[in-house]
Order: sequence, then C-alpha cells, then structure tokens
Amino acid sequence: MTARVLRIAAAVMLDAEGRLLLVRKRGTEAFMQPGGKLEAGEDGATCLVRELAEELGMVVAVGVLAPLGRFSAPAANEPGFRVDCDVFRVPAPASIEVRAELAEARWVDRAALDEFAAAGRLAPLTRDNLGRFLDAPTR
Repeated sequence: MTARVLRIAAAVMLDAEGRLLLVRKRGTEAFMQPGGKLEAGEDGATCLVRELAEELGMVVAVGVLAPLGRFSAPAANEPGFRVDCDVFRVPAPASIEVRAELAEARWVDRAALDEFAAAGRLAPLTRDNLGRFLDAPTR
C-alpha cells in the first residue's frame, strides 16, 4: 500500500544563541518545525507566511524566506501519510505567541534536540532531515 502524501511547508528558525525553534500541537507528543499544510492554490512560501501568522503571531514577508530544500518523511501525526515539505530558513522573531492548534514552542540546543530524538518525541521530518540545520552541534 502506498502512503498518501501531505504537502506542507516548514520553517527552520535559529535564535541568537543558535537554538532551533520547535513546536508541538495540542494532543500530540512530537515536536517539529512550525508550519503546516498548503491550501489550494498556495505555494510553500505563501503557506509558511500564513501558518507563521496563525500559529506564532509572526508577520513575515515572503521575500525574507530562504529556501533550504524539499524533504519527505513519514507524517508525525497522521498514520499512513508522508509529508512532502518545502523548508525555508526564517529569521527568528523578537517574540512569539503560541496560538491556534499549538500547545507549546521551545527553543532547543543540540543536547535538547538529541534528548527529544532519543525519547521518540521528534517528528520524523525533523529527526531525519531538519535537525542538521541546527548550527554548531556539540556532539
């Protein structure tokens, strides 16, 4: 059986201390990058701008998004689905406000990212593809 595909967009944000922003949706355990599903007629950048406003109260212009690539992994919260994700580096905001379906947001360093991975609390996309964008690993 072939997995169904969800088209999504996600942000890689690093703060001034080099920590990566991860979010967790209400009712779930997996931490992941902020972002979400593309709506009809959206491209990845437009989707991400909308999702960052909805989930974190961020106002971001499409022009500041730096494409990092397109990645695929099993979906964290939808069994039987894969995600096909446009990923962008996004400048870290001065502040964020957890909104919409999010339960929490955390800035994590390499040690915390590795702890989440060891505990099985990272979305496969983050664990297998996007964790590499965390600057200055301390392993």
